[in-house]
Amino acid sequence: MKIKICGLFREQDIDYVNEARPDYIGFVFAESRRKVSPAFADKLRRRLLDEIIPVGVFVNAPIADIVVLYNENTISIAQLHGAENDEYITQLKEASAVGGNKPIAVIKTLLPKATLSPPDSQLPSSSADYYLIDSGAGSGITFNWELLNSPRVEAVKAKPWFLAGGVGLGNIEQVLGYNPYAVDVSSGAETDGVKDREKIVQLVSIVRGTQKEKT
Repeated sequence: MKIKICGLFREQDIDYVNEARPDYIGFVFAESRRKVSPAFADKLRRRLLDEIIPVGVFVNAPIADIVVLYNENTISIAQLHGAENDEYITQLKEASAVGGNKPIAVIKTLLPKATLSPPDSQLPSSSADYYLIDSGAGSGITFNWELLNSPRVEAVKAKPWFLAGGVGLGNIEQVLGYNPYAVDVSSGAETDGVKDREKIVQLVSIVRGTQKEKT
């Protein structure tokens, strides 16, 4: 199982994740108290260990803005939290593949009530590489995880899926029991609104411990 620490916006945040070594980190480019500018994100990216994959978080952003960040190696994955449809994702992949680049990988967010509750409708097809089930971008709110027992989750599991929304040290063991591809933590890795080194180290350690048990 993998872990992503999202919403890094200080240089010391990069030092914390370099020590803990999660699989992914997130830079938020949408409106948020954790928002970073492209220039500062690039500075943070240069401080980040190469083995940690940087993800950019966007809400209905112009495709060209994402492509610039991808071409400059500031991000490797685009995480989409808005109304981006499959046409948008296809266009984003095509635009990012210009010049011989690999198309950018995409995480598409699914809101649990809208996606997992209706029993009779089909999930829309998507060119995304991953799904993220989240109660809202950076909301820190836990949704009803019983929805993860819905048969519709099996359709989500056709792609690797991240689980987010109020995940922290108090409930991460329960979260891991749902066996997502990755757990995504933001506010749960913070104290007083900023990233907490001890929490990050502990969260990553718990996930790594789960990996060892399964192997």
